[in-house]
Amino acid sequence: MPTTLKVDEIMRVGATLNEVEDMPEAAWAIRLLILTGCRLREIQTLQWSHVFFDRSELRLPDSKTGAKIVQIGQAAMNVIKSIPRLEDNPYVITGRKKGGYLTDLEKPWRRIRKAAGLDDVRIHDLRHSFASDALEMGADLTMIGRMLGHSDIKTTARYAHLKRENVRLSTNLVSEKISAALLGL
Repeated sequence: MPTTLKVDEIMRVGATLNEVEDMPEAAWAIRLLILTGCRLREIQTLQWSHVFFDRSELRLPDSKTGAKIVQIGQAAMNVIKSIPRLEDNPYVITGRKKGGYLTDLEKPWRRIRKAAGLDDVRIHDLRHSFASDALEMGADLTMIGRMLGHSDIKTTARYAHLKRENVRLSTNLVSEKISAALLGL
């Protein structure tokens, strides 16, 4: 089962990202993955021409499910605005080769997650966490599916995992309400 990050785990990732000065491109990519729910390839191949600052959206011409528009929040926009734009490179997350994008994020991610104490978290789990957080905040599966670019709600249901502590809290609230009714309170 995919891992969903808790707040303290996201904080540890954030602290680690602030410390990795030798790989800013990887840090920007990880931040964008966490903040947008995008797939790895979508962030790796994101071009400046796909970023629409005035609408806070990414217009991706070729994602896993075809062309799509991704609405992004202000935090993600701020990350994008902080990335230096290279004149000779169309990509937001640049690679080592002139005019190319960062092709390997797995190696930096292993280093980041190890430093954050999250050895079992995969890059794709950041997408699951985004969906779970959206569900936890009250977004329904249709909305989350739109946010992730899913065409089938069954796919979204696989992504949106409720965090165990919230299930426990919700279960307790429901049972307390029913119990009060049973007792005539």
